[in-house]
Amino acid sequence: MEYVSLNNGIKMPMEGFGVYQVPDASQCEQAVLDAIACGYRLIDTAAAYMNEKVVGEAVKKCGVPREELFITTKLWVQDASYEGAKKAIHASLDNLGLDYLDLYLLHQPMGDYIGAYRAMEEAYKEGKLRAIGACNFYPARLADFCETVEVKPAVNQVELHPFFQQEDALALMKEYKVRPEAWGPFAEGNHGIFTHPVLTKIGEKYQKSAAQVALRWNVQRGVTVIPKSVHKDRMEQNMDIWDFKLSEDDMAEIAKLDIGHSEIVNHDDPAFVKMLHGMKLHG
Repeated sequence: MEYVSLNNGIKMPMEGFGVYQVPDASQCEQAVLDAIACGYRLIDTAAAYMNEKVVGEAVKKCGVPREELFITTKLWVQDASYEGAKKAIHASLDNLGLDYLDLYLLHQPMGDYIGAYRAMEEAYKEGKLRAIGACNFYPARLADFCETVEVKPAVNQVELHPFFQQEDALALMKEYKVRPEAWGPFAEGNHGIFTHPVLTKIGEKYQKSAAQVALRWNVQRGVTVIPKSVHKDRMEQNMDIWDFKLSEDDMAEIAKLDIGHSEIVNHDDPAFVKMLHGMKLHG
C-alpha cells in the first residue's frame, strides 16, 4: 500500500474500501472486517449510506489499532448549514463510536455548504476532524470554494474512471493542492469495464485483470481509489495493484477511452438536485 500526504501533512492511503450501497447490516459489517483483514486501512462511508453504526462496530472488532485506520464519512445535503453541520459531525462520531474522524467531506455542493464548512473548519481546529474536504465539486465550483474558505479542502472525491477521466479537474486540484479521490473507479460496471478489450489486453502483459488495470491507471494519475465489493476474493484482487506499473503507452491507450462526461449522474440536472434535497435522512 502506498500513502500520500494531504495538504495539511496528514497521510492518507492511496487505496481504500467504500461501503456505498451496502445497507444490509450483517453484510456490511462482514465486508468491512474482511477488507481490513485484506489490508485496507481507509474505510469510506457517509451519513447518506445509512451504515455508519455498522462500520463503527466493525472498526471496534477488527483488532487493528485505531491510529492505523483512516475513517472517512460525509455530511448530507439536509445538514448543509452551520448549525446542521455541527449536529451532523457529532452524530457521525456517535454513530461510528469514534473520538475523531480522519476525513470529513461535504457530500454535495448544495444547500448552505459554505456555512456547513465553517462548522467543519471549527471541528478541524478542535481536532475532531483530522482533515476536511468535499465531494462532487466540479472545477468552477471548486475554484470558487478554494478562494472563499479559510481551510483549503484536503480532498475532492469525484467520479473518476477510464471513461470519465476529468483531466482538467485534476489539473485544477493540483493547483490548489487538493487530493483527488475516485468514487465509482469501476464506472459502476458500465462500459463492460471488467471485460473491456483495451483494459484486458493491457492486463495480459502484467497478468492482471481489466479491473486491476483500471485501478492502477487511476493511482498512477495520483488519484486515491475506493473500490467496493462484498466478496473477499475480489477485495484481495482490488488490493493487488502495487506490484506492477503501467507504461506511458498503456496510459495513452487508456486515455483514448474517455467519453468526456458521466453516464452515471448529471450533477447539473435540476431534477437531480431536487431529488437530493428531498432525500431525508432524519426528521
